[in-house]
Amino acid sequence: METLNLIKNDPWLKPYADAINGRHQYAISKEAELTNNGEKTLSDFASGYLYFGLHRTESGWVFREWAPNATQIFLIGTFNDWKEEKKFSLERKDNGKWELKLPTDILKHGDLYKLKVYWEGGCGERIPAWSTRVVQDGETKIFSAQVWNPEKPYIMKKRAFKTVTAPLLIYECHIGMAQQEEKVGSYKEFQEKVLPRVVTDGYNCIQIMAIQEHPYYGSFGYHVSSFFAASSRFGTPDELKELIDTAHNMGIAVIMDIVHSHAVKNEVEGLGNFAGDPNQYFYPGDRHEHPAWDSLCFDYGKNEVIHFLLSNCKYWMEEYHIDGFRFDGVTSMLYYSHGLGEAFCNYNDYFNGHQDDNAICYLTLANRLIHQVNPKAITIAEEVSGMPGLAAKYEDGGYGFDYRMAMNIPDYWIKTIKEKIDEDWKPSSLFWEVTNRRADEKTISYAESHDQALVGDKTIIFRLIDADMYWHMQKGDENYTVKRGIALHKMIRLLTATTINGGYLNFMGNEFGHPEWIDFPREGNGWSCKYARRQWDLVDNHNLAYHYLGDFDAAMLKVIKSIKNFQDTPVQEIWHNDGDQILAYMRKDLVFVFNFNPKQSFTDYGFLMPAGCYEVILNTDDPAYGGYGFADDSVKHFTIPDPLYKKEKKEWMKLYIPARTAVVLKRKK
Repeated sequence: METLNLIKNDPWLKPYADAINGRHQYAISKEAELTNNGEKTLSDFASGYLYFGLHRTESGWVFREWAPNATQIFLIGTFNDWKEEKKFSLERKDNGKWELKLPTDILKHGDLYKLKVYWEGGCGERIPAWSTRVVQDGETKIFSAQVWNPEKPYIMKKRAFKTVTAPLLIYECHIGMAQQEEKVGSYKEFQEKVLPRVVTDGYNCIQIMAIQEHPYYGSFGYHVSSFFAASSRFGTPDELKELIDTAHNMGIAVIMDIVHSHAVKNEVEGLGNFAGDPNQYFYPGDRHEHPAWDSLCFDYGKNEVIHFLLSNCKYWMEEYHIDGFRFDGVTSMLYYSHGLGEAFCNYNDYFNGHQDDNAICYLTLANRLIHQVNPKAITIAEEVSGMPGLAAKYEDGGYGFDYRMAMNIPDYWIKTIKEKIDEDWKPSSLFWEVTNRRADEKTISYAESHDQALVGDKTIIFRLIDADMYWHMQKGDENYTVKRGIALHKMIRLLTATTINGGYLNFMGNEFGHPEWIDFPREGNGWSCKYARRQWDLVDNHNLAYHYLGDFDAAMLKVIKSIKNFQDTPVQEIWHNDGDQILAYMRKDLVFVFNFNPKQSFTDYGFLMPAGCYEVILNTDDPAYGGYGFADDSVKHFTIPDPLYKKEKKEWMKLYIPARTAVVLKRKK
């Protein structure tokens, strides 16, 4: 057997060649099984949403469900006063399928419905697994499926949008908490009020959280009940489609958080005990429940479950023109332990037989499918263990993700801020952490995401400034703590964003140092939305210091986009000195210089770099971004020849570098 490139690229993987080859062959054989040895495509296989669920046909309505453990099923709803009637009884077909055909005039747009499912020894009401529209009654709080067949449905534009490929600048967002008002925001409001901010700031991709329907708003969308239904909390399917179209017209790609790592335990709203069989969709025994998330774990070894989940991926791409997915909780899928309590210290931890080969196979097939449906689609894995090959090409023996989240970076920043005084911030360590990644896998770098903004954690700005944010963010009233926090906030982001090898991510509001954590409405806070919103007025008010950070963020992204394929240019370290706390590196014609020293500024600090004339294009110390303006950025900087380095075509650059600042220079042609 020919050695896979994954192993060729990393000789340390050679001892595990059998395991890597075995996983790869398993995916190949499973795809062959699902496609009848290539008689059809994986995309053909993943079209279950066109068969199951409720559909309007030329002759009427047809409804289908997979419920192998059921003995009888009725369709009940507002059209029959929620009563079981013979004419609404589904007919059992082969392989656990059930079907009901109805005349056109029986159902109308807006009707509510459920299934009344009977099984040996019991019965219960269920929302169909393939429902594409689920709504909650405002008074009773009961969820029901809804017939969605408007007279004038929104027609999405043809998929002519060219997905962003380089560099990917992601604005992670949540529709419901995106508004200023203390309420649940809507798709329409996001489209009108937030999308323009995303464009102005310079991001080229939004990553939308909590789109799949979930019973509990406070789960942040991670306890999904109806996988094919766009959450009705935020509006209608048509309004979501219009939002996505609008984003595309603005040059913004749209990816969504997709949750295939687990499902909510709810039985009435979800898949928990669909037809009296708790294991219809989920693993039996000890692997049935997730011990940390109070949820259920999909059985990736069942072809019917693979069919359900793959169809789910294709559905969002075809129905809503979603450009890709950030797969949540991938670590939990990969390991029997869900990654809990494991240190992942060496390669053996990835190949010791404690991995779920079924889940690995599913993820590989999901990436195969997604890129078959749209070759330019974006897939990102949220994975913390460092599993080799996750974002390597399928052909090379990898699992096929385009990117993996660089989850080490935010953890490192938090640890540094919490545990080290400013004098102990070592540039060599900082630089190593933001550039530590596998050569054959692209990453999404980020200083913080929504995880760090939740109650129980702290954002970077809160860790740096804390309570002084409430008292000293007025311009002219900034104390030392605020000044320090603003300076480091910019430097942390600049170092993280300008060392990317794939993309960069920011959670909405964090770019301007949003002062509040996220706390969704719940019993403990009186069901208040006060902390589940974004206070845009803070960044819009130029009497406050928040806009310094927001303006800097936009300027930083502009620098990144000024170099074509910035993420593919090599990151070349020029200099680091942990004693001085100075770091310098280069990408193409850009030079990045950092002085993390909290006290000492340096005059005529020298670096060897390519000869030429350099001009300052961004300075964290610029008064426009809340700095002191100690340096004259209008001065052009010329390198000084040195005979010793003539052959290397390098010359000395001498710079004035104020304490706790960073500067970006560009070589003039």
